[in-house]
Formats: sequence, structure tokens, C-alpha cells
Amino acid sequence: MTTPAKLQLNEYTKQLKEQRDALVIQFLPAVKAMAFRLKERLPSSIDVNDLISIGTEESIKLAKKYDKNKNDFFWGYAKQRVYGSMLDYLRSLDMVSRNNRRLIKAIDNECEKYMDKYETEPDDEYLAKVLGENVKKIHKVRNISETSMVFPINEQMTIIDKNNTEEIIEKDELIENIKNILKDFKKRDQIIIQLYYFEELSLKEISSILEISESRISQIHKKLILKIRNALGNKNG
Repeated sequence: MTTPAKLQLNEYTKQLKEQRDALVIQFLPAVKAMAFRLKERLPSSIDVNDLISIGTEESIKLAKKYDKNKNDFFWGYAKQRVYGSMLDYLRSLDMVSRNNRRLIKAIDNECEKYMDKYETEPDDEYLAKVLGENVKKIHKVRNISETSMVFPINEQMTIIDKNNTEEIIEKDELIENIKNILKDFKKRDQIIIQLYYFEELSLKEISSILEISESRISQIHKKLILKIRNALGNKNG
């Protein structure tokens, strides 16, 4: 026999679940917008629906922990954690072997030289020929490299050079080295890095602010990151 207390508890639990579900549903558009925004900065191999699914799962977990007496706005409480869950998912895709790390460095080096000369990126066929690798392998490794570009700059180095960088350079020192490298860049190029990594604007938004085409912004951004990676790689070599 169900007691009044048990019935009251069941009703409270039901109401609590409905409130949590309502929160998740209410902010699902925000989760989707975040996923599409992040997708703009990722290679085509990443499915935006996977990002939405990961973000929604994290929202459900956070709704269970949310206390409106401590945080008066759910999305303000959840936003960074949801974004972090999407980045964690991308990190989980990054199964970079030692050989792949070597290939990423070689690709970075060849891309930087090519872009300095032609002001555009080399295609996979060109890199495969120069590096003596299979085109499919080049494509796969370039996707890994491009995915890593959504992470903070200091974290990119631990992805590309995990065995060296984490041991040799502490995080604060690595960031200081990056700042020193950026000092040699043009003011416009420093602004692009600032807007992309620290303000988290999309290439389209940066293009609008600086009145430069989106494709040109993309080329400049990749060229800057290659220079930073190679400069830091030389410091650690």
C-alpha cells in the first residue's frame, strides 16, 4: 500500500524531473547554436549532430545539479560546461600516434613554406607527393591537425608534441612563449588570433570586423598557427 508520504515524494520527484526536462528543452536552441558555431571552425569530417548530442547530454546532467537559488540563470551556469563537453568529445577523437605527430609537423612545415610562396594552402596530392605519403593518410592527418585548431593555442602544442611539450614547458611558460612569438606579427594578425581564440568569434565574424574575405582570413589564420607551431617546435627541439 502506498502511503501519503510516498505519494507526496513521488509527486515531488515527478515535478522535479519535469522542471529539469523543461530546462533542457528551453535551452536546446542555445546548445544547437553553440554546436553549429563550433562546427564552423572544424573540418567537414566532424558531424554537427554529434556535437549537439554531446551538448544535450551534458545539459541533462547539469539540469540535475542545477540549484536556482545559487544560480539564477541556467545557461549562465551551464554554458561553459556544455562547451567543454564538446571539446572533450573532439579530444577523444584525437588518437594521435607518434608517427602521426611527426607527420603533422612535416605537413605544418611544408604548408608554411607553400603558403609563404603562394599565399594559399597546398592540396593533399601535393603534400603526399612531397612527403612520400599516401593521399588518404595525408587527408586524415590534416583533419586531426585542423580539429586541434579549435583548442586553446597552448593546448594545441601538447596535442602535436605531447611527449615533449608537457615535460619541457609548463603551461604558463608556453603561453609566454606564444605571446613573444605574436609580438613579431603584424597588428592585424595579432587581432585575428585574439578574436579567434580568446573572443571565440567565427571566421565569418572576423571577416566582417576586419573587412577581409572569409577565405583570406582562413588562410591568414592557418599561416599564423603554422608559424606558432613551428616556432615552438624549434624551441623544444
